[in-house]
Amino acid sequence: MAGAEKHYIMPRAEFDKPVKLAIVMSPYYKDIADNMLAGAVAEIEAVGGTYEVVEVPGALEIPTAIGIAERMSNFDGYVALGCVIRGETTHYETVCNDSSRAIQLLGLQGLCIGNGILTVENRPQAEVRADPKDQNKGGGAAAAALHLVALSRKWGAQRKGVGFMPASEEIKIAGELKDNPTA
Repeated sequence: MAGAEKHYIMPRAEFDKPVKLAIVMSPYYKDIADNMLAGAVAEIEAVGGTYEVVEVPGALEIPTAIGIAERMSNFDGYVALGCVIRGETTHYETVCNDSSRAIQLLGLQGLCIGNGILTVENRPQAEVRADPKDQNKGGGAAAAALHLVALSRKWGAQRKGVGFMPASEEIKIAGELKDNPTA
């Protein structure tokens, strides 16, 4: 049983400059989302960070909102919060797999994202994972995002752009030399 397991929790990330996160949340199960939000906010505030909460209709919209925010705003990282509870159809698998895959792809492109989208079999499982006095996966997702922001700051400057956008305005064409196009 997962509740009996003891897991190592890393020390809180530390920052010498302020950190700003976007918390992108689906309030589809509002009580669960609100508890997770409280955990995320507490974790961000504990490191002196600031945040903005963005609500979207469901878990599938969370990665899209994160992608839009990355292109159009100035956040250091992102916290994805939501809950998907298994129902009677295969829609559960689609929502779980696609939202997770999209968040992972954004992360592989360099975005600092803590994934706090719960994927559970039933409401009691969700309630345990959102409990402010117990597991609170919202706080865990915020901690993960903060650790990734700290790591990206340690390794170098952030480059804007999602996908295959160039890191700068300069675009090099294969075979062309920058200073001597006729060589």
